[in-house]
Amino acid sequence: MPDMGRSWGTRAVMPFKVRAAASRVTGVALAAGLLLAGCTTTSPTAVPTAPGAAPSSASATDAPAATASATPPACSLFPPANVWRARVTGLPAHPDSADYVASIGARAPLRLGFGATSGVRVTTVDADQPDVPVTFRRSAESDAGPYPLPPSAGGDLVVVYSPSRCRLYELSDARRQAGGAWHAETGAIFDLAANSLRPAGWASADDAGLPVLPGLVRYDETVGGAITHPIRITVPRTRTGYVWPARHSSSRVKDRRLPQLGLRLRLRATVDTTDLPPAARAIAEAMRRYGVIVAGEGPAWELAGEADSRWQNADLTPLTRLTGADFEAVDTAPLRAAPDSALVRG
Repeated sequence: MPDMGRSWGTRAVMPFKVRAAASRVTGVALAAGLLLAGCTTTSPTAVPTAPGAAPSSASATDAPAATASATPPACSLFPPANVWRARVTGLPAHPDSADYVASIGARAPLRLGFGATSGVRVTTVDADQPDVPVTFRRSAESDAGPYPLPPSAGGDLVVVYSPSRCRLYELSDARRQAGGAWHAETGAIFDLAANSLRPAGWASADDAGLPVLPGLVRYDETVGGAITHPIRITVPRTRTGYVWPARHSSSRVKDRRLPQLGLRLRLRATVDTTDLPPAARAIAEAMRRYGVIVAGEGPAWELAGEADSRWQNADLTPLTRLTGADFEAVDTAPLRAAPDSALVRG
């Protein structure tokens, strides 16, 4: 039975060993909405829209309302030829797949790090959201900003989506200081219209240097039956180094039987998903077509997703019948167009 009452993913930012999908992210539903002057809506809708005007530079105390949000339409989560949109069904199995699966746990069941009361909190901000200065403990690996953070956005993991800029702002261990300024462990700004990666060796709000939002299971896409991206997972241990498109690792372990951050795995073609409920089947088929990506250390095979009150546990728990033995690691080298780009080969 999955742990539906537990939040997913960021507490492991301390001391910067960020377990990007680990078990203690402060979570609320990814909800969405239209920001009306001074009003907030909590009904889930789609996230990104097209790029637009930059936010105002007014003080944080004048911040407009912000909402939690779900999946993006016009300003999509990266271009079509981006690694986050690439299928893995045709890729060769990794030669070390058996070792990786065994080290993660071949008999370990799939876990759900999200549900009706747990998941990753994502805040969608209006074009008028003021920018605020942020200082960082790890400034050498952080984007200087400023960041359009509403006063309520603080936490172990902060994910702010700005549809007007088509930008994603993610911070770890972010706290609002006296006077409206912010301090965080790390901060990353992602241009959702580009194929850019973090600089080599840089973390993000997770240890792998990956964006969080594009790898989340989201309610709206799931009930729509079409999840078109890989899903973030955690594994108990990783070895030093990382695999494209990851950019960072804090592990010092050199055991080659352990996976590296960024590794993609997929649900085996032989796994029968026809008896799963529609929502669970949509997630399973996404894991078959787009795979899962190792984004941090934490519980074995734990999927990351949005918290949404509309999730029904009965629709999700059948996924926990899947085990590590149902997965295989894949070699993503044939996808990579360039080592420092998220662009995939055509």
